[in-house]
Amino acid sequence: MKAYIFPGQGSQFEGMGKDDYENSEIAKALYDQANDILGFRITDVMFDGSAEDLKQTKITQPALFLHSYVRSQMAGEAFQPEAVAGHSLGEFSALAAAGALSFEDGLKLVYQRAMAMQKACEAVESTMAAVIGLDDEVVEKICSEIDEVVVAANYNCPGQLVISGSIPGIEKAVEKLTEAGARKAMILQVGGAFHSPLMQPAKEELQAAIEHTTFNAPVCPIYQNVTAQSETDPVKIQQNLIDQLTAPVRWTQTMQNMIAGGVSEFTEVGGNGKVLRGLVRRIDRKFPASAI
Repeated sequence: MKAYIFPGQGSQFEGMGKDDYENSEIAKALYDQANDILGFRITDVMFDGSAEDLKQTKITQPALFLHSYVRSQMAGEAFQPEAVAGHSLGEFSALAAAGALSFEDGLKLVYQRAMAMQKACEAVESTMAAVIGLDDEVVEKICSEIDEVVVAANYNCPGQLVISGSIPGIEKAVEKLTEAGARKAMILQVGGAFHSPLMQPAKEELQAAIEHTTFNAPVCPIYQNVTAQSETDPVKIQQNLIDQLTAPVRWTQTMQNMIAGGVSEFTEVGGNGKVLRGLVRRIDRKFPASAI
């Protein structure tokens, strides 16, 4: 069984989509349509902007959604997913590529998500940290003992977990996790505490938009971040997407469940094609992972 996986923030790169735009009529039409939907030329930033320009949440999220969706459409009839999953933002790309969301609705939701998250980040100073070399249970226990908002945010692969919370809370957690034997506990250069309770204002803002969007049954099961389980029911998919902003991304569990469900090959769609392939190898080395 072949699965397609879609990356989130951190997979962007300078010039993303430019070659596709110049060499594919499908890509050109979709990128031009995206400029019209968004009301500004995101292609100018994607094709010619700096790495700093691309790091802005309001640009990164729609840019990666676009890049992944366009790549899936360029594949034509070769794109025949038997299962899909996306990491954080990538879940929107997966849903659109699998037909659960229209391209226009997916892009609009992603842009609204980015703006809502940006607002939430500006309201409360917060951050994230990567923790390497400790069991998940150890990290969870230490986070629960800190008298600030600090939670597990991204279960990326065994021994690699990202935590999220207030700046004082993350600073305390990094100190305690280092003392507990973490090979690395490092504060990340991100805009805020994604996938934590501090994103509640963004969740409430996005919920209204998601509830007013039409969801269809996807062409194949989608394994969602919140539950790490496969889903095809549009109502459940919609609710899981609402819950995603304040809940952890259970990527390790998602990959393990996909493998247990019969997936034997993974293809990363869009972005730099490296991030999720690397995580697949760390989760289970015997599974091949390619990129388009």
